[in-house]
Amino acid sequence: MPASGRRRRGSLTPVLWVPAGLALALLGLPLLAVVMRAPWGQLPELLAQPSVSAALRLSLITAVESTIISMVLGIPLALVLARSERWPALARRLLRALVTVPLVLPPVVGGVALLLLLGRHGLLGQFLPFQIPFSTAAVVIAQTFVAMPFLVLAVEGAIRASDRRFEVAAATLGASRLTIFYRITLPLIAPGVSAGALLCFCRALGEFGATITFAGSFPGVTQTLPIATYLQLQSTNPESAYALSLVLMAVSVIVLASLRDRWVPGVTA
Repeated sequence: MPASGRRRRGSLTPVLWVPAGLALALLGLPLLAVVMRAPWGQLPELLAQPSVSAALRLSLITAVESTIISMVLGIPLALVLARSERWPALARRLLRALVTVPLVLPPVVGGVALLLLLGRHGLLGQFLPFQIPFSTAAVVIAQTFVAMPFLVLAVEGAIRASDRRFEVAAATLGASRLTIFYRITLPLIAPGVSAGALLCFCRALGEFGATITFAGSFPGVTQTLPIATYLQLQSTNPESAYALSLVLMAVSVIVLASLRDRWVPGVTA
């Protein structure tokens, strides 16, 4: 085939550049607007406000806690998902649906579901001697609910891509299943775990709908950074909302930059 023919096959038709450019504008221009409208000169002063610093501190603490909980619970769940080839098809589909539903479920609906489960008159909450909703623990639970699927799916992909021959060799040498998991499996999937943990942390840090529904908005207790951003935007001082939006956007960019090619397999930085 002539070189000109090969170039024509590998190139994009100019018609596609128009919708592609519009898509890039739709995705990029709002972020550019945040950067341009951010009050850079007042940024240290705005972020030092007591309400803002309290929301930032609470968000960081709860996001770290929810990420740790997601790792403790999510890595074994990812292993179950990856090793369920011999399960009945219906059981596999149900298990995967339970894991992925929080990804597509509206966050407010997730908050309502948590209330119906753990509220004062909830299915489990009515038997608890303490109240979970509208507390800092409710923030962590809401963040874990919406963020853990990101870690589970990332770790499951890493487990499926790992070479199981190392695990088989260790088993033939007499290693226990727990030893194989800690000494063989975890080191093999470490890149997937770190990528999933970063995505989980970023999603927990930006959680809004389930948190405000299940935990409310009490300064210093449940008012996280996204909730504070929304409240500041409704006030007479929207510059604080712009500054908080810039902080959340910067965290997201840093997380994606740290992941590089690990969040899109086959694409190198």
